[in-house]
Amino acid sequence: MSLPPEKASELKQIIHQQLLKMDVHGRIREVLAETVREELAPEHQQLSTEDLIKALRQRGIIDDVMKELKFVTDVNETERTSAPKPSTHFVDREPPVLKKTNIDPTRRYLYLQVLGGKAFLEHLQEPEPLPGQICSTFTLCLHFRNQRFRSKPVPCACEPDFQDGFLLEIHKDSLGDGSKMVDATTMLSICDPVHIVLIKTDTFGETTLVASYFLEWRSVLAAENGITNVAVELLGVGTESKVSVGVLNIRLEMYPQLNKTLSSEITSTQFSLERQKTAEKERLFLVYAKQWWREYLQIRPTHNTRLVKIFAQDENGVNRPVCSYVRPLRAGRLLDTPRQAARFVSVLGHERAPVIGGGGGKQEQWCTLLAFLCRNKGDCEDHANLLCSLLLGFGLEAFVCVGTKAKGVPHTWVMTCGSDGTITFWESLTGHRYIHRPINPDDPPLAEQPKPLYPYRTIGCIFNHQKFFGNCQPSDAVEVCVFDLHDESKWKPMSGEAIKSVCPPGATSSVPPSPPLCASTIDAAVTSNEIEVQLRILVSEHRKDLGLSTVWDDQLSYLLSPALAAYELERTAGVSAGNEEFQDAVRRAVPDGHTFKGFPIHFVHRNARRAFATCLRSPFCEEIICCRGDQVRLAVRVRVFAYPESACAVWIMFACKYRSVL
Repeated sequence: MSLPPEKASELKQIIHQQLLKMDVHGRIREVLAETVREELAPEHQQLSTEDLIKALRQRGIIDDVMKELKFVTDVNETERTSAPKPSTHFVDREPPVLKKTNIDPTRRYLYLQVLGGKAFLEHLQEPEPLPGQICSTFTLCLHFRNQRFRSKPVPCACEPDFQDGFLLEIHKDSLGDGSKMVDATTMLSICDPVHIVLIKTDTFGETTLVASYFLEWRSVLAAENGITNVAVELLGVGTESKVSVGVLNIRLEMYPQLNKTLSSEITSTQFSLERQKTAEKERLFLVYAKQWWREYLQIRPTHNTRLVKIFAQDENGVNRPVCSYVRPLRAGRLLDTPRQAARFVSVLGHERAPVIGGGGGKQEQWCTLLAFLCRNKGDCEDHANLLCSLLLGFGLEAFVCVGTKAKGVPHTWVMTCGSDGTITFWESLTGHRYIHRPINPDDPPLAEQPKPLYPYRTIGCIFNHQKFFGNCQPSDAVEVCVFDLHDESKWKPMSGEAIKSVCPPGATSSVPPSPPLCASTIDAAVTSNEIEVQLRILVSEHRKDLGLSTVWDDQLSYLLSPALAAYELERTAGVSAGNEEFQDAVRRAVPDGHTFKGFPIHFVHRNARRAFATCLRSPFCEEIICCRGDQVRLAVRVRVFAYPESACAVWIMFACKYRSVL
């Protein structure tokens, strides 16, 4: 390999600097003197280059030099970029890439390095993954003051090899003006923790929430040289919230360095005062909530059986007021309309919190927003809290409703109150909307009553980030409920001041701030094509097993695209468009005497084999895939619609045309 002269001289300069850094010249002189003294016979007056290299290799000096030399290529150009400060550059091991980040020298940063993990005992027997083998991985997700980060996935092991650096801007947004460097005392007042979430992804791409931890980073303000190392013990989630899952080694460094560090007494006093203040506010709210509940029960004894939920446990088993799980969330340019927001929430996976043992009981676990988004799936409460937050961000008066569906199954959904009094229910798991028209039980028997289309049966309470109402109407059946929230004989309100004391932004509480949404990393066109190619192979193999040949009609496949786009538009906006053109194109593509059959299906995952297995369980789809006849032509079209957080709606349509033989 030949290098241009300027590159060659630059490479020589790098090697020269590295040799000086390791004091290789001094070590060579020592070896030379030792070799001359000990190994040369008196009759040999000169030492050859080969003899010297052999001596250096025997003492391991050449190996040391080669280990220390790292050739780093830039992402955009293959020229070397100097790395004067470790806090501004992150070196990936595979492939060796230097990522650069912009630094504002007038601002303070916290450089958080994760230097490996240990004692992840559940993976003690995990075998070493072979090169190229798909294995389960750990990924760390971080959130700090409206900034989000994600580590490289590392293979699950007892000592997972996390080696990542994250540059956290400390005074972002409104705190601190750009011309003034924030000092240690000001930073001590920033009580936002670094929220760390550990996600495990198995070999099938299924994600599991392993741990959720709030890191108190301000200990670095009292550390000598502005650098501190902490061993963070991660505890499990849900029923395992008291069990250790592993330890992370974390190094915290201030950048630029502090001129003056604080004493450890000052920081510990500040933490203690904050804890006392938070605990007192939470205690007072608990006293108020108990009093409110007593008053609520005195209205009607049957209120005891209504689903009035004031507190809920998060993934760490901490009881928090339900109002703290909701706050207005703006999606920036990632979502354009409230209905698109409802569609986005509906394509996030639905999964109940895991329960150890049988009995059919439901383990309650309301996740913090970061844990829900990083996992990309959660229970109906997580979906409803996120949808309510997004609708509040779009300027609507939205509430989370707690009640039941058919057969008394507990459920949560979202409600919006229009300025004209219109009440709309939003099902967060499907994106469906329902207009609520209450039935008047006092109407005469023959009076026509509206027939409810929604699946909800009873409603116990509604809440958002500022308000909480308990349903105190004679019946808690949704169909007869009147949502006049100003009438205290129908809805018992909680004090807005009490809620504000324990819910942000008015509280210095243990409630984590909401993370921003992240744009999708999925290339919709590439992913659509990949799934389509895999499905074609699976269909061909399936038909081959049945002794059938497979002929694909590419033109017919392409003609299915408008139908898939129309299905997604209908799910998002509630309007159907373009059906006439699709039907006309199909009629023109199918000759006289031929039959056309099509079968659309929708998924929220990107696993082609799993989708194909589901399709075969449908008799309509199996009829198309296993079609027999004269001049059979098959078609398949896949269309992936990407949403924030790399959530996606996947539409698949199988079709066939064949000559009808009577």
